Amino acid sequence: MLDVRGLTGGYGNKAVLESVSFGVNKGELFGILGPNGSGKTTLLSMLSGVLDYKSGSIRIRDMDLKDYSSKQLAQVIAVLPQHSSLAFSYTVKETVSLGRYAHQTGWFHSWTTEDEAIVQRVMQQTGVAGFQDFHFERLSGGERQRVLLAQALAQEPEILFLDEPTNHLDLSYQKELLDLMRKMAKEQGLTVISIFHDLNLAGLYCDRLMLLEKGQIQVIDVPNEVLQQDRIQGVYQTKIEKHPHPALPKPQMFIVPEKHSSETIPLEIDASYMTVGPEMIQLDAPIPLRTMSSGVTGSGTGWHRYFVNRHVHRDYNCEDHHVEMADYLRANNIDPQETVGMMTAVFLDSVECKLLKAEDFSVFIVVTAGVGNAIDASLADQHSWSAAPGTINTWIFVNGHLAEEAFIHSIVTATEAKVKALHDLQVLDKVTNTCATGTSTDSILIAAAQRGPKLQYAGTITPLGKLISRGVYDCIVEAIKKNRKRIEEQ
Repeated sequence: MLDVRGLTGGYGNKAVLESVSFGVNKGELFGILGPNGSGKTTLLSMLSGVLDYKSGSIRIRDMDLKDYSSKQLAQVIAVLPQHSSLAFSYTVKETVSLGRYAHQTGWFHSWTTEDEAIVQRVMQQTGVAGFQDFHFERLSGGERQRVLLAQALAQEPEILFLDEPTNHLDLSYQKELLDLMRKMAKEQGLTVISIFHDLNLAGLYCDRLMLLEKGQIQVIDVPNEVLQQDRIQGVYQTKIEKHPHPALPKPQMFIVPEKHSSETIPLEIDASYMTVGPEMIQLDAPIPLRTMSSGVTGSGTGWHRYFVNRHVHRDYNCEDHHVEMADYLRANNIDPQETVGMMTAVFLDSVECKLLKAEDFSVFIVVTAGVGNAIDASLADQHSWSAAPGTINTWIFVNGHLAEEAFIHSIVTATEAKVKALHDLQVLDKVTNTCATGTSTDSILIAAAQRGPKLQYAGTITPLGKLISRGVYDCIVEAIKKNRKRIEEQ
C-alpha cells in the first residue's frame, strides 16, 4: 500500500530525515515513535504530500506520490492533524461534510444521498452525531478532534494519517478512537499510520512500530521487539521499566521517577509493626511494599501497606468471600485496595514469627498453621473440592530490593521448606494416610521494601533463600506445635 525508499529532506537546507526506507501493508495499523525532534511530524508531512522532500521516493498503490493530483490524492489519503482550527464558522455536520469534496463531481458539486449516508455514518462512528448542529469553534478540544476524524473518514480514504490522535481526548475517547481505527483496519482494510507519544497506547493497538531517532530509523518491528527496555531508555534518555499488560500479551512501559533521598533509607519490617488479636493479625507498614500474594484481597502483584490474617470459624461461608472480606476490612477502617488480606480457621494466638538477618538485608516471617485439612499433593485427585478457610498462611517480608525472579524463587523456596516441615512432623493426609505437603487452601505473601541491596535470586542456597528456608521451616514447625497443643488443651 505504501512504499518509502531513501527518503531524505527537511526544511530549507536542514535535513530532518535521512535515507528513511520502510513499507506499510494494506489494513495495517502502523505506529511511528520517537522523541521530540526525531522527525515524526516531518515524515508524516512528506507522506501526505504537504512537504516536499529532497531525495528518495514515496509510492502509494504502486504510483509515485508526485504523480497524483490533489483531488486524486484526497481520494486515497486523509490526514487528522495534531492541532484543530477552521478559518470559517461551520457546524459540525458542515465540517464533516467537507470530507466529501474529493468525491463530488460537476461544477456545482451536488450533494447526493450517498454523501449524506456516509457523513451520518462517520458522525455516529466518532460520537459527534448528537451535536451535529453545534458550531465547531464552540466545541472542546477533544470534541473538535473527533469531528476532524469524522471529516477524514468521510473522505473514505485508503490510508489515514494521524498525528498524535489521542491528544485532548479523555481515556474513554482514546479507547473508542483507537478501537475504531483497529476495527476499520481489520474489517475494512483501512491502512492507518499514526504518530504516538504514548508508548503504551502504541504497544496496545499497533501491528508494527517504527522508532525514529535523530531522523533515522532505529528499528521497525512488532511492539514487543521495538519496546525493549534498554532501547527505549537509550532513545528517550530516561529511566523506564517494561512490564506485560495485566490482561493482554502486550508490552507496557513505565517511567521511573528519581527517588528522593528519604525514599532510599533502608527499612526493616519486624514484629514492632505487627499487632495480634483474637480476630486478626495486622501488620501496618510505614510505606507501601511490593507484593506477590495469594490473599483474598491483594492477590497477584501490587503495592500494599496493610497486611491482615483474619480468623474465621471453620463453618465460614466462602461463597462470596472477596466481597465479605472487603466489607470486613472497611468496617475495621482498613482500605481493601491497600491490603493483602487472608483468612484462617486457626486460632491466632498460635502465630509464630521470626526475624532473620544477613549482613545487609533481613527477612521477617510470620506463620499461622494448622493441619486439619492437610493434603498430599501427589494424591490430590482422591479428594473432592470444597472451599474452606486457609490453614497454613505464610508472610515473608524481605527488607531489601527483590528482582522479579526473586519473588518467584521466594515462593518456591518457602514451599520446599513447608513440605520439609510437614514431613518432619509426620503430618498425614487423612484421606490417603500419606505424608501431607500442605493444606487445601494455603496462602502465601512475599512483600519487599524495595530498598537496600538488589537481591536477584532467592533459590534455596542463595543468601536470601537460606534465610527464607530456615525461617519458614522453623515458624511452620513451631506454629503447628502451638496449634496442636491448643487443641489438646481444649
